[in-house]
Amino acid sequence: MTTETTNTAEAGRALKARHRAMWAFGDYPAVNTDIVSSLGPILVEACQVRPGDRVLDVAAGTGNAAIPAAEAGASVVASDLTPELLEAGQREAARRGTRLEWRQADAEDLPFDDGEFDTVMSCLGVMFAPYHQASADELIRVCRPGGTIGLLNWTPEGFIGQMFATMKPYAPPPPPGAQPPPLWGREEHVRALLSDQVTGVTARRQTLRVSRFGRPEDFRDYFKANYGPTIAVYRAIADDPARTAALDAELADLARRHDLGPGSGARTGNKQGTVMEWEYLLFTARKRS
Repeated sequence: MTTETTNTAEAGRALKARHRAMWAFGDYPAVNTDIVSSLGPILVEACQVRPGDRVLDVAAGTGNAAIPAAEAGASVVASDLTPELLEAGQREAARRGTRLEWRQADAEDLPFDDGEFDTVMSCLGVMFAPYHQASADELIRVCRPGGTIGLLNWTPEGFIGQMFATMKPYAPPPPPGAQPPPLWGREEHVRALLSDQVTGVTARRQTLRVSRFGRPEDFRDYFKANYGPTIAVYRAIADDPARTAALDAELADLARRHDLGPGSGARTGNKQGTVMEWEYLLFTARKRS
């Protein structure tokens, strides 16, 4: 092995270690429970998961989609790079009396056989693997011919996509070749990744209504405390109070701009709260036979 190859391999391992650590920051299981838990069942329904199907949830996190798929009667493997998230998912599955398999795995190098699964899906997960084509190739490889590939990802134009755009100037530069996560929320990008290896594409943009936060600042503070990517950005600028204050202001302003305003129907206690609609792309396709 050449020195260059060795250095590349070591850089890759270091990148994966940083990603594992980032998703262990804060409390992503709380984010799932408090905000995005309804999205997993939407993906499972779109994939038409049936009893007896063999299903892989890639970058499954705490099992937002994997657990509902198992409850639909499928034989499910939930895979993720971060063991802390898998452990939280196992606890939730046990609480619900649901049985499935949990495997630590890299979305860009899945430890499964070619064509092993009837359905391969990812809900707000695979989008965060840095090298999109590598992940897409793995999604296709482990799906059987005629099987379903289902994805649910934040769009670049939607609220979370704009949150990442807001944080980008404050974050360390990404590794060479890495692509922004919200590109997975753009239909033409996903079509290009999967290319002619899929057919029967269905793609539609939908929104998740979020009414948990009383004020825009509450959103910002919640994500600063609980959401790994946001925590990582704040840690990168922790020694710069001026930049920290600037990002504080920008994230609160982002939530303020996306607030649907009076009459949107959300209340926090006796006070009108912030209501937002977070856009995502729901994408399904069949692997060509």
